[in-house]
Amino acid sequence: MNLAPVKLLDLIQPAVEGLGYEFVGAELVGQGKESILRVYIDTDAGVLVGDCTKVSHQISGVLDVEDPISGQYNLEVSSPGIERPLFTLEHFERFKGKVVKLELRQATLEGQRKFTGDVLEVNGDVIHLHVDEEEVEIPFSLIKKARIIVNV
Repeated sequence: MNLAPVKLLDLIQPAVEGLGYEFVGAELVGQGKESILRVYIDTDAGVLVGDCTKVSHQISGVLDVEDPISGQYNLEVSSPGIERPLFTLEHFERFKGKVVKLELRQATLEGQRKFTGDVLEVNGDVIHLHVDEEEVEIPFSLIKKARIIVNV
């Protein structure tokens, strides 16, 4: 996954959860002035702009003190949205039956890197997808990024 480094996640997750929000995940993309730290939060009632602002201030304070990211970056805090990213095996388990689009870090033996299909099950660390009338088994460790797709 395009996850932020573990040390960074270890700083962000308690800050988010301490405010009463679900920490969905985070990703650090780009380099230098172009770097963006995206943090996804959620609640049963949804996420409003005020929620994102509150969490952003909390995370900014923690990151200013700990300074885990070298160089400049922009912090974005948002709802995962309807086409939410999937960061963990638990996310795939939670959204069994949903259509997901995922990209692998490297091509499979068949030369394919991108898959769209229904999540059938999670067995250990392997995601089983129903793709084009076939079942495809994808090790979680090979997934670069994944998200739920609503309009297929």
